[in-house]
Amino acid sequence: MLRARPGTRGVIRMRAIRVAEYGGPEVLVPVEVPDPVPGEGEVVVRAEAVDTLHVETQIRRGDWGEAFGIPPPYVPGGAAAGTVVSVGPGVDPAWTGHRVVAGAGTKGAYAELVRTGVDRLVPVPEGLGSREAAALAHDGVTGIGIMEAIAVKPGDRVLILGAAGGMGTLLVQIAHSAGAQVVGAARGPQKLALVRRLGADAVVDYTEGDWTQHVRNAFGGMPVDVLLDGVGGELGTLAFGLVADGGRVSAHGAPSGGFAELDQESARRRGIALRGIADVQYDAPEIVRLTAKALAEAAAGRLHPVIAEEFPLSRAADAHHAIEARSVLGKALLIP
Repeated sequence: MLRARPGTRGVIRMRAIRVAEYGGPEVLVPVEVPDPVPGEGEVVVRAEAVDTLHVETQIRRGDWGEAFGIPPPYVPGGAAAGTVVSVGPGVDPAWTGHRVVAGAGTKGAYAELVRTGVDRLVPVPEGLGSREAAALAHDGVTGIGIMEAIAVKPGDRVLILGAAGGMGTLLVQIAHSAGAQVVGAARGPQKLALVRRLGADAVVDYTEGDWTQHVRNAFGGMPVDVLLDGVGGELGTLAFGLVADGGRVSAHGAPSGGFAELDQESARRRGIALRGIADVQYDAPEIVRLTAKALAEAAAGRLHPVIAEEFPLSRAADAHHAIEARSVLGKALLIP
C-alpha cells in the first residue's frame, strides 16, 4: 500500500484525494503525496474507513468553500477510523497500535494515512468495527449533542426532517428510545421504509404537496413539540409553522442549499427555543466526549449507524455523485 514514487529514493508516498479547483465530483482526483509526519501533539492514523458528509459536496462545488476557509488545492475529509501507526513529540507512545477515531475537525481525511491532533483521538471500543466508528465520527457527535440540548422527554411529539440521512437515522433511534412519538420525514418509499424500521411511529414524504397536513394528522391534530431540521430551506421553514408555543427547534441542516429562514421574533414571542448550526460547533474536548458516548452506545447495541454504501478511496467522486443524487440511505463511507 505504501510506495516509493518511481525515480525517487526513500520517499514513501500514500494515496489521497485532492481537489485542485472547485467543481463537480470529477474534481476529486486520486493522487500520490508524501506520507504525513506527525508534529508536536499529533499522531498518524492508518485509515480503515473515512466518513463523508453532504457539506463536503457543497465545499467542493465552491458554494461554501470560502465560508469554511477551504480554498483549493486541498484534501477533503474531516474524520476517519483506523489504527495509530506513529506519534509525534509529546505524545504517549502507547497510542501506537490502538484502534481510534480521528475525530471531527481532523483535516485531509480522504487519504490512506491521516494526521490529527492527539486531542481529537477517541479509542474504538472492543466489538465495534472501524466502519461503524467512522460512520459515527460526525453524525454521532452532532446527533447526541443535539439530543442532550433539546432534552426529548417521553410523550414529546418529535418531527425529524431528513430522517433517512446519516444523522437523521440516529436521531430517529435516540428519540424513539427516549419514549417520544416520532414522525420521520424523508423522500421516497425506500427511505420511508428505513425510517419506519428504525422506530418512527409514522413517516411522511415531504415531496408531496400536502406533507405538512400529513404531519398534523400523524400527531392527531396536535402541534410539534420538537423539530429536528436536518434539511433546511423551504421545507424547514414550513416545518417551523407546525411547532407548538414553547416548543424546541434545532435547525442544523442545509443540504437543500441553505438553512431554514426562521422568524426569530415570532419564536421569542411564542417561547420557542431555537438552536442552529452554531450550537453544534464543538471544541476538541466536547468532540471527544460526544464521540466516546456515541461509540459506547453503538458498542452496547443501543445505536446502529446505517451504512448504505462503501466506496474505494479512489472512487470518492462516485461517493459524491451518490450523495448529491440523494440516493444514499444513511451513510456513505470511503474505504482506503
